[in-house]
Amino acid sequence: MRHATVGGVAFAIIMGLNHSTAFAQDPIHKIGRGVGNMLTCWIEVPKNLHLGTQEENPLLGVGWGLVKGSGLAATRLVVGAYETLTFPIPIPKDYASPYEGMELADFAWE
Repeated sequence: MRHATVGGVAFAIIMGLNHSTAFAQDPIHKIGRGVGNMLTCWIEVPKNLHLGTQEENPLLGVGWGLVKGSGLAATRLVVGAYETLTFPIPIPKDYASPYEGMELADFAWE
C-alpha cells in the first residue's frame, strides 16, 4: 500500500512539473489576430446571413443572421482593436485568445 501511495505522489509531482503552455501564444500572434479581425470583421455579416438561410424558416433566419452577424462583427472589431493596442502586454494570461471564452474561432473565416 505504501508503494502505491508513494508512486501516486511521485506521479502527481512529475505531472505537475511537466506542464506546458500548449495554448500560449506570443505578441506576434496577438497583433496578427487583432489586425486580422479588425480588417475582416465584416465577413461575419454575410457568413451569418448565409447560415440564416439554411434555418427552418429562411426569412427569420436572414433577419437573425443579420442581427447576429452585425453583433459578431462589432465584437471582432472592438476585440481586434484591443488586441492590436495591447499586443506587447501578456493579457489575457500567456496571450491566450479572448475568443475562447466566447466559444468563437480566432478569425471570422474559420
